[in-house]
This record gives sequence, structure tokens and C-alpha cells, in this order.
Amino acid sequence: MNVNAGQPTAPLLRVEDVVVEYPRKGLPPMRALAGVGLEIAPGEVLGIVGESGCGKSTLARAITGLAPAQTGSVTFDGTPVGTMGRRRRASGLLPLQMVFQDPNASLNPRRTIGAQIQEVVAARERAQGAKRGRRDPETAREAVEALRRVGLPDGAAEKYPHEFSGGQRQRAAVARALASRPKMIVADEPVSALDASAQAAVANLLRDLSREEGIALAFISHDLAVVGALADRVVVMYLGRIVETGTVEQIFNAPQHPYTQALLAAVPVPDGTGSRPRALTGEVPDPGSPPPGCRFHPRCPLAVDRCRTHEPVLLATPRAGESAAQSEVACWVAQNREPAAV
Repeated sequence: MNVNAGQPTAPLLRVEDVVVEYPRKGLPPMRALAGVGLEIAPGEVLGIVGESGCGKSTLARAITGLAPAQTGSVTFDGTPVGTMGRRRRASGLLPLQMVFQDPNASLNPRRTIGAQIQEVVAARERAQGAKRGRRDPETAREAVEALRRVGLPDGAAEKYPHEFSGGQRQRAAVARALASRPKMIVADEPVSALDASAQAAVANLLRDLSREEGIALAFISHDLAVVGALADRVVVMYLGRIVETGTVEQIFNAPQHPYTQALLAAVPVPDGTGSRPRALTGEVPDPGSPPPGCRFHPRCPLAVDRCRTHEPVLLATPRAGESAAQSEVACWVAQNREPAAV
């Protein structure tokens, strides 16, 4: 993490008690986020994990202002992030960029990659009061340099998205984000649609950019192995809520929540023993009608009576030899355990 050790740093991003609902005809609204709060420091890489339908992508969209929040607030570098159209985006939010899961959908197929990056450069210049437009030679040079930084050749600027492989298109999407000179990138499942070699290349690219340039990164994925290799901290989500947070070492070496433990048990481990991962049993409940008490209790092997009637909140949990404030868990059973070692 690119934050000075021992020196408190004001959060770059602050999410406070955000609720996002989607209406459904004839059914209760689907509450995709049910009061989510988190902070990200400058230069920090935060991994956000959970099963499909847990709210990860909605959180990404709420952070960037693409999903309307019914209640709560998101603040980026002192600027409130409201729901707004892309042409009305506040200039203070230009350094907050997003890389989507599918580069085919996020890139304009009718414009060259270079032209799309030049639009971002021109928008950044306008926000800073400069007069340089998208057709300025310096703007074109910046587009080429952005593509070079992500490992694409100079000639890439003249090509259209369909002329690239999936991994190259995602690199181009990252280059477009870099053209804004971002302080933070929200990457929503940026490697899930790619083959194995392209996944590693794009994930390593994002990690290196964060480390070398101090860009904060919210990396959203269902692949815990990738998150473990990239992140400084991890947030675990289930059914619209955060159920556990901690450093990578805490989450991977001493998970507290039974859901986190189940997610990790489902990850294949090439240890030569021939043991198979244990799939998480049960189905994710309807977000429009979550179960009472702990949302995970119908699938939890450790559930007690209190889990079925009272919903736990995130609380700091003591860990042997560490500050309790460094990790949190929303689980009645875990909150009553002895301090966990990491």
C-alpha cells in the first residue's frame, strides 16, 4: 500500500451507510446494498469479494455515481459523488475512474482507441481551465503515451476496438482511465471475461500502476486467488452487506466469518494432495426478502438461535498481537470467540 507507515492518512474515498434499491414490478424492491460503509486510503488496493448477487457491482456503480443511492453518501477527495449523467460529471470527480468487466461494452466500436482516449485528455484539460482540445497534437501524443504505459504499441491508437484481443481491449480501457490522471480506479470484475494469461497480465498491470503511481484501486472480483495477490485489504460482501473486513493476511490466514471461511474453502489449492475444494452449499436468498437475523444463517453450519432473530453489525474483533481496529466481522459466533492469530 502506498501510504506512509505510521502516519494517519485522510481517506481518499468514504462510503457511509449507502442503500441502493432497484424496483421490481409486483415484488418488493431489490435492496442491492443495505447500508454499506467503507473507506479507501490514497494508494491503497482494496479487494471486494463475494458470490454473484452479493452487491459488489452495485457498490462499484454507487462509488462512481452510476447507481442512485436512496440513502447514505459517497465522498471522493472531498467531493460528494451524486447520481449524475456522464456529461454533467463534476470536474472534481474526473480523477475517479472505472474499468468495467466487458471492454466490448465500455469502448465505442465506431471510434478509434486513440480518439476515445483523446476525449478524456481534453476533458481533463477543460477541467483544469486549459484550452487544449482533442485534436491538439499534444493531446494525440498523450493518448499514444497512455497506450504505451499499458503495454500496447504506438499504432494501437489508430485501431478500432474489434481489432484487438480481449486482453488488449481491457488494457485500452485501462489506458483511457489513466488519461484522466486518476487518483483512484474502480475495477469491476476486470479480468473475469479474459483467458487465464490475459487475466494475469491485466491484474499485474493494475497492481503495478497502483504501486508505481500511487493510484488507489478498488478491485472487485469473485476470484479470491487474484484478490489475494493484489490487495492490501479485503472486504467480504454477502446479500448487500459487508460481513468481514481485514488485511489480506487476516482474511486469508484467519478468516472469522463462516461465509468467508466457506469462500476460501471453495478455492482450489494446487498442493499435490488431490484434495478437492468444498463448494458453498445453499442458495443466496432473494435480496428483496432477506431472512431475519443474520442473512447468512440459513446456510451457516455454526448458526445459533440468536443468529436467526437478530442481525449482527460489523464490530472490531481482537486478534492475537494486533490492534482490534484492524479487522471487523458481523457474526455473533465470531464476536464471542477468543482472539484469532494471524
